[in-house]
Amino acid sequence: MANEQRQAARVVPNLLVRGGKSAIEFYKRAFGAVELFRVESTDGDVFAELSIQGARFFLADESAAHGNLSPASLGGTSVRIDLLVADPDAVQARAVEAGAKEISLVTDESVGPRMGRTEDPFGHCWLIGGHWT
Repeated sequence: MANEQRQAARVVPNLLVRGGKSAIEFYKRAFGAVELFRVESTDGDVFAELSIQGARFFLADESAAHGNLSPASLGGTSVRIDLLVADPDAVQARAVEAGAKEISLVTDESVGPRMGRTEDPFGHCWLIGGHWT
């Protein structure tokens, strides 16, 4: 074990959705996501890895048989995804133009950076904000 190279732990979100192919295209339009890889099952379900400015995440079609349910099946989500970018105003405007629902405008906060909230068409809540300094 002394020669074993250790890597830092990573937390990688896996967004479960209905309509994985559509979700991939939405994240490309809304956030400039880059598709790193995609596996498609014979029935058309997808599992993919995407990156937004180097921040990686997985995306998969929901599968009730495996207990992987999307916000659409659950009636909402308890998870908020924080996307910290250089220009949150522009990113949120782009997301809304691509089909996200604006929950709150990007505004200056008394604590922390400018931020706003959206809900994507697949039920995931995004806080879009500037970088904490």
